Amino acid sequence: MSDTASIIGRLAAGADDAPAVLAPERTPLSHGGLRRQMRETADQLHALGIGRNDRVAIVLPNGPEMATAFLSVAACATTAPLNPAYRAEELDFYLSDIGARAILVAEDDTGPAVTVAEKLGIGVLRLVALKDAPSGRFRIEGEAIGPVAGPELAQPDDIALLLHTSGTTSRPKLVPLSHANLAASARHIAATLALTASDRCLNIMPLFHIHGLIAAVLSSLASSGSVYCTPGFNALRFFHWLADAKPSWYTAVPTMHQAILARAARNKEALEAARLRFIRSSSASLPAQVMGELEATFGCPVIESYGMTEAAHQMASNRLPPGLRKAGSVGAAAGPEVAVMAPDGTLLKVGETGEIVIRGPNVTDGYEKNPEATALAFAHGWFHTGDQGVLDEDGYLRVTGRLKEIINRGGEKISPLEVDDVLMDHPDVAQVVTFAMPHDKLGEEVAAAIVLREGSVASEGDIRSFASGRLADFKVPRKIVILDEIPKGATGKLQRIGLAAKLGLT
Repeated sequence: MSDTASIIGRLAAGADDAPAVLAPERTPLSHGGLRRQMRETADQLHALGIGRNDRVAIVLPNGPEMATAFLSVAACATTAPLNPAYRAEELDFYLSDIGARAILVAEDDTGPAVTVAEKLGIGVLRLVALKDAPSGRFRIEGEAIGPVAGPELAQPDDIALLLHTSGTTSRPKLVPLSHANLAASARHIAATLALTASDRCLNIMPLFHIHGLIAAVLSSLASSGSVYCTPGFNALRFFHWLADAKPSWYTAVPTMHQAILARAARNKEALEAARLRFIRSSSASLPAQVMGELEATFGCPVIESYGMTEAAHQMASNRLPPGLRKAGSVGAAAGPEVAVMAPDGTLLKVGETGEIVIRGPNVTDGYEKNPEATALAFAHGWFHTGDQGVLDEDGYLRVTGRLKEIINRGGEKISPLEVDDVLMDHPDVAQVVTFAMPHDKLGEEVAAAIVLREGSVASEGDIRSFASGRLADFKVPRKIVILDEIPKGATGKLQRIGLAAKLGLT
């Protein structure tokens, strides 16, 4: 376990007795204990006929066993974590597309994952959490999938992780990430955040998503630090976990940060006791107003980073003090090279807007079973993110929107993020998502979904009047919908595409 180009090697550095995986009301698992768990899992899987490059879908709830199962299965096979909330039809697609040889579920799981796996002829393995053992300790039970597999552990070029893109506007694409990709990303995140063995991450992100898997779990453990694994995000429990875990940082998506801020005033004791070195935000644009409120509330810097599945998460990031952090920017390149490109492949200059492109050791080699999508995404020798942005004179990147989300109002191109930023300045607005609404003459019109601050009574007219004084007329939302809650995706991100249909505005 010495090759640092694999996640196995990256996890070899932690001191045997140092804490690695913690969880509410559980004793900690040490780094030595984690390595033993990985070796035991490899032995169990090999005995059941699972070896290098065999694909194991993992359908487990958030928690320490999900974290250690991801690492342990990846040590000898290929992991494919799936959302436990998926329905049978979704599981049928994902399990078939992955080409899973086995599925790993909880000991008592009788849900659709088991039914679908059996229908598809996929072996069902069960994770049995070891009672009264440190958090994350388990054994695997089940019938053999095939003859005993060779004893080799995974190698740097082997696929460690398979994840699908969100597939908001098209069939989800399957992204294979090698051990070398994941090791590079963990290294980049650790360097950006100056992670050491004394750091502990409070993880509230789902562990079927790249953000939680790599930024929270892998980067922490590969830095010889520790991760406190919650059962999933719960704003009511967050401050209790903060007091129990005593973390030096946490990472989340903006909607989670906003939910935490909404409860901060009621948890002054936990806030005063907190000793966060920094807070990290990623996976969606963090409004500057929320960044400012987080820093004032927690008394520590907020670092916004930019990531995506195809890059094994991190691509750019703001820096810790005394480095620069710029509200409204996702920061400078933080691992891979980052550039802005014109449609003809020309790299653009500072201040020019185009598509954000990247290349580096953390980036996938291409989509699986989709040569057309791979050819498009890797045109001109760079990976095309599908995001529009602009670099400033410091090399800091501002994302102006997803190319697919840019609103085309009769030929006028409008960045939803620009409208979001203005509406968030309204004192009564807590959350906003600007999106395209179909229009019979213009093609698309600007609409916005808004959640008001508690106790506020602002009307649609009040908010539109506020926007009118700050935006060109064609950018002012013609339709404003005030909601108790804006629909979110499985990872807590607000989703623009499809929102008009969800709200009955088509």
